Amino acid sequence: MGTFYIENFGCRATQADGAALESQFQSQGLQRADAMDAAQVVVLNTCTVTAAADQDARAAIRRVSRKNPGARIVVTGCYAQRAPAEVAAIPGVSLVVGNSHKHELASIAVNAPGFVPVEKLVVGTGSRLQAAGFSETSILRTTPDQRSANDLLSTTDEQRPTTEIFVSDIFAHTELLAAPVFDAAGERTRPNLKVQDGCDNRCSFCVIPFVRGSSRSLPMERVVAEARTLVEAGYKELVISGINLGRWGRDLRGGLQASGSRLQQSKLKKSGSKLQESGSRSQASDARKNANMLTALIRAILDQTSLEKLRVSSVEPMDWSEELIRLMASSARIAKHAHVPMQSGSDAVLRRMHRKYRPWHYREKILAIRKAMPTAAIGADVMVGFPGETDAEFEETRRMVEELPFTYLHVFTYSARPGTPAAEMKSPISVRVAKERNRILRDLAAQKKLEFMRSFIGKTVDVITLKQEAKCHEDQDGCLTIGLTDNYLKMQLREAHPPNQWIAATVESVVGGELVGS
Repeated sequence: MGTFYIENFGCRATQADGAALESQFQSQGLQRADAMDAAQVVVLNTCTVTAAADQDARAAIRRVSRKNPGARIVVTGCYAQRAPAEVAAIPGVSLVVGNSHKHELASIAVNAPGFVPVEKLVVGTGSRLQAAGFSETSILRTTPDQRSANDLLSTTDEQRPTTEIFVSDIFAHTELLAAPVFDAAGERTRPNLKVQDGCDNRCSFCVIPFVRGSSRSLPMERVVAEARTLVEAGYKELVISGINLGRWGRDLRGGLQASGSRLQQSKLKKSGSKLQESGSRSQASDARKNANMLTALIRAILDQTSLEKLRVSSVEPMDWSEELIRLMASSARIAKHAHVPMQSGSDAVLRRMHRKYRPWHYREKILAIRKAMPTAAIGADVMVGFPGETDAEFEETRRMVEELPFTYLHVFTYSARPGTPAAEMKSPISVRVAKERNRILRDLAAQKKLEFMRSFIGKTVDVITLKQEAKCHEDQDGCLTIGLTDNYLKMQLREAHPPNQWIAATVESVVGGELVGS
């Protein structure tokens, strides 16, 4: 039986794609190898959000070529979609499969009859792709032959032609790969389900829309079915995620009706939503309905499954509706955790970034979340070193971080992405200055997180158990179980507990950035 191995880079969406790819290969009759060195097909599922991400992918290709020279190396994901010819030119790469063809990747990898040299590819001419800097995009389709997967995988290096590329216009792509992702290999807890992909925003620094395509949603009935399957398998917490999760459902024909859930509409009516307004107020009704689409999805999961805890991943500031905040605050089955990307606290910088909110809008959302959920984890993404960011503009960001009740931050240094408007902007920030600004915000975030953790000493918190330390098998008296609180804090429990269980625990101290208790 042929073997495969998948290595994922980057965000949860990429990891979700990797889980779906694993199912594809298994349906082709291949078996997952325990290590990259032992696989006949090695898939590198890449990220391209920063230049460092591209570098990591290139290093991984070289590592696979060195350690497993006989493997068929398939590079897919966002880097493959953005710069296919660049990836194909790296020695050792057998196939480049963009996100546009990821739903066919396993079939391509085991059935492609022969490789076509890069110089013979038909180059795409889509204006949107050219505008985004995609000069080497190919639209290539081949007809699979009838050889078995094992026969194809046994082909020697001498018999294999040069690299073949499968990439086309991502904006024509309508597929959405969906499979649950787990916290870590072997843990099998807290599955993460991607329910949305793509993005219709056009932030000036971001290449993601051009490698992920337009926003598209997993229909409500599919989401509920996946959630129900996971609950029936015994999982206690589910995380729903997406590239732009707050826009879930807006692409579905007929809005809420297309989701197949009349129950959700009745729930929204009962909660005071005015989705059925007509006449002169129809436009306001449509806007309100769009704002409550994600809320309707959450209600559907809670109403139609017995899931103990639902966690909502990152949602953009403009998509935190009053309805969503009220629902999260009122339901004990929803984790008290809000991640709200900020990027900058400077109005001028946000405008250059083409972000759709102003600092005062963002502040109002965060304060509303804190008022509704006093013990919630509140996190944000913040970017430093954006082109032209002055000392005064950075100080506006630092001051906003200091003043708002954040409990953690993801701090990023700006990285120019080819084809984006920001890459053409003047006044780049020096590496030294950007690095120092990054350090300042990280130190501030660490201080705020520590203060947040210490506020729970002596209190009882809800914790889902993840895994036991290895020494638990040798010494039960000194055993520690690692868990995660409802409000997103790591916790060490002094007793042995099986994984995937919600328990109440008392916080005794904070050690090494984690809660400790029993």
